[in-house]
Amino acid sequence: MKQLKFLLLGIFFGIVLAKAQVISWFRIYEMFRFESFHMYGIIGSAVVLGVIIVQVIKRTQMKDINGKPIQIEPKPATYKASMFGGILFGLGWALVGACPGPIYILIGAGFWSLLIVLAFALIGTYLYGVLKEKLPH
Repeated sequence: MKQLKFLLLGIFFGIVLAKAQVISWFRIYEMFRFESFHMYGIIGSAVVLGVIIVQVIKRTQMKDINGKPIQIEPKPATYKASMFGGILFGLGWALVGACPGPIYILIGAGFWSLLIVLAFALIGTYLYGVLKEKLPH
């Protein structure tokens, strides 16, 4: 029963993203050509909201769904790897016209060709897991 509320929340979130045109290829294209503020506004507000939520979690010592305290461990500064990964992610996003989250929404909306994108995203994630120890971090 606990998972049902998260499924419903995910469906609601998908509908909100679709109605806000976040999954629109044309909006993503406008963003990468610096022609519209729409996507930058959404991404920027998500970053600000994320910072606020993380601070609330840290200061209130919030617990997870199982009742355990949420621990946010500091991450090492890996600028080179982050820059390389960010460039790769951005190139993939620009070529496909969708970042990983909206891929599921687009498939749910009936854009079946995105199943190919999802398959290769999963293959890429698997390959990263296999090669993780050999990559610079």
